[in-house]
Amino acid sequence: MSDGVQRLAELIAGRSWLALTGAGFSTDSGIPDYRGPDSPPANPMLYADFVGDPANRSRYWVRSYYGWPRMRRVAANPGHRALAALGRESGLQGVITQNVDGLHTEAGSDPVLELHGRLAEVICLDCRASIDRAAFQRQLEALNPDLPELSVPAGEAELRPDGDLDIDDESGFVVPDCPRCAGILKPDVVFFGESVPKERVARAYAMVEAAQVLVVLGSSLTVMSGLRFVRYQAKRDLPVAIVNRGATRGDELATVRLEAGTTETMLGLQELLGTAVR
Repeated sequence: MSDGVQRLAELIAGRSWLALTGAGFSTDSGIPDYRGPDSPPANPMLYADFVGDPANRSRYWVRSYYGWPRMRRVAANPGHRALAALGRESGLQGVITQNVDGLHTEAGSDPVLELHGRLAEVICLDCRASIDRAAFQRQLEALNPDLPELSVPAGEAELRPDGDLDIDDESGFVVPDCPRCAGILKPDVVFFGESVPKERVARAYAMVEAAQVLVVLGSSLTVMSGLRFVRYQAKRDLPVAIVNRGATRGDELATVRLEAGTTETMLGLQELLGTAVR
């Protein structure tokens, strides 16, 4: 057991705490992150580009079409399950996640606030109608009956952090409009360049305020959507712990800082706090 995990256990023992998780929490489930030390180069779709150009939307959705079957097979890892167990038996008040994979909920954590939304839903940008992603996949398949099966050597079409595949052939892909109002359909996730809904941010701040310790797990805190909660906690003069492989923008504010993976840390913390995975 590392000294860092011991210090983290001592920090949260007898206190209420909140987990703020990032992409590094899901890497052990096979989903890459954008900024980890071993992350592949990534060029995520910007919100303005998606909304402003039908060709960009076609490019996004064909990659998502091929990536979705793989994304559906991704499962919660032991770190997800250990965190869920800690939530039942320690002072964990809940999870705020920047991830869009739904794995914290699958593992049994509750409550979970998905700050950036969830890939399992598609939403209309005009009337806000919601469509199940699996049902939308069937629509895409029906509209593109001649689309070939993806057949590339391993490693040449990699799953990206947002669940799409990095492929080159994107021509001629047909994307439906909203069946209710003919508006633009978009995955119900926050794209780069898009703001998190204000009511969701308010709920997140309320969760931070309800806990004594904020524990960041697997996030570089590069974007303000996560970093603001660390800064808020520090302004309240309350402790922050950060567990991440690689530097983060919140390191100087950390009471406890672990250069470690989230799965190993959660399993160690679970052992020290005497909980058991159910």
